[in-house]
Amino acid sequence: MSFGDTFQAWRGATSSWSNYTQHEFVQGLGEGSLPREAFLHYLKQDYVFLIHFSRAWALAVTKAETVEEMRLAAGTVNALINDEIALHVKTCAEAGITEAELFATEERPENLAYTRYVLDAGHSGDLLDLLAALAPCVMGYGEIGAALAATKTSDTYGDWIQTYAGEEYQQVCRDVGRLIDDAVQWRLGGEPEVSPRWAALCQRFEMATKLEVGFWDMGLRP
Repeated sequence: MSFGDTFQAWRGATSSWSNYTQHEFVQGLGEGSLPREAFLHYLKQDYVFLIHFSRAWALAVTKAETVEEMRLAAGTVNALINDEIALHVKTCAEAGITEAELFATEERPENLAYTRYVLDAGHSGDLLDLLAALAPCVMGYGEIGAALAATKTSDTYGDWIQTYAGEEYQQVCRDVGRLIDDAVQWRLGGEPEVSPRWAALCQRFEMATKLEVGFWDMGLRP
């Protein structure tokens, strides 16, 4: 699995990655041991998260400097709105929760902190700042989905796992990885690690990863 050189570098620079991708919540998805109440609580919060996340990716379109950057960012918005959110709506509908109820979900503080951090990165910085804050969610779910599909011991949450393990989402991750690599090359050159900005971008990625861990923690506490 390769989601781009920049992602691999940022991933390797954070000490929180395994806490995120191997979290107790994630293990519960694969084993089928996650309580249904916790899963539905997570889906409701994640629906709200994806609304803001889609707005952040739409902001990436306005921060882009090339048509290809715009095209890839817009494609990611489409995947979020029409694929990921659709999974949440379908699963919650089966539990008697309407999309109107999902949209009206009150944000937990952990959710609000994460989404506003990402949006602030985009509003106060450039495309690289925004992508560094966005990357852990996109790439992490692709990595988690693929790992769970290969190791899961239960099909209880099979639909969720397959959404992120499936080729369509994996291609989104590859496309985003290419977007990040090209954006870094365009703005920082062929040796981005020596740029004065590199450490700050790694820190943005690290903080977003920590906020992902906090989101899983929240998921375990309906």
